Amino acid sequence: MRDIPFVDAHVHLWDLERISYPWLTPPFSDDGPNGSVEAIASTYLLDDYLADAAGWNVAGMVHVDAGAAASAALDETRWLQGIADERTMPSGIVAFAALDDPAVERLLAAHAEHRNVRGIRHIVNWHADPKRTYTARDVTADPAWQHGFDLLGRYGLSFDLQCYPSQFANVAEAIARNPDVPVILNHCGMPVDGLERWRAEIAPLIALPNVSVKMSGFGFIERAWKPEGMTPFARELIDLFGPNRVLFASDFPTDKLFCGFAQILETFADVSAGFSDDEQRAMFGRNADRIYRLGLGV
Repeated sequence: MRDIPFVDAHVHLWDLERISYPWLTPPFSDDGPNGSVEAIASTYLLDDYLADAAGWNVAGMVHVDAGAAASAALDETRWLQGIADERTMPSGIVAFAALDDPAVERLLAAHAEHRNVRGIRHIVNWHADPKRTYTARDVTADPAWQHGFDLLGRYGLSFDLQCYPSQFANVAEAIARNPDVPVILNHCGMPVDGLERWRAEIAPLIALPNVSVKMSGFGFIERAWKPEGMTPFARELIDLFGPNRVLFASDFPTDKLFCGFAQILETFADVSAGFSDDEQRAMFGRNADRIYRLGLGV
């Protein structure tokens, strides 16, 4: 399957000399959702990614907001667009915007002026456990956040949804109101409280045809994950969403904290081995090409 075109649906690049990334700045601690990130707290550029992906047929990639300081969101987009103009990748850019910001529309419009921008991500993971939460409160319940979500379609933007299962019901309301906005659930829906809780909450998202899911971030479920342990869940995810709504993604270099690039891609190959050639190609690249409107024709 190494010959099948791979459109990596979730990649991060960062130049720590150019833009501030608070989460990649010392001091480091093992208390956060990722554990200590010291091992990846160095500049990571396109050539670094391509070296990690050597041996796989990378036909394109989607860059997802990499946690730059909020004030640098537009700077990150400009920087990435410059790389894309020169190197053709990132094929698509998912930029940061805080949807609960009263002035968010101005930022959405500014991002949308860049030709490779396809969507927005606003990480909204809230958890009662301070070691798991990304935010101080659950913004998905706020009318301001819901209103910000309603603005995405005006600018032709998709939404990358990173939240926990306890928040699925809130976000499903916003998604249902905006059926023309593609929503891509990040990292399998992050079942950090166990698969039973995830199964109990995921149905409203599965029922919405504009929602797809990235198979990525297995390390959020189990930091030292092994392919044999994760394969049953990965196949369940495909069964639930269907092969036309699953996007394979490396989440590199963040997932370097948990495993190597080859382990991720070989797991995808094993998980999809029982599917047709068309279904395999969809999960490896065609779904990302279609949903993010990349025009790659893989």
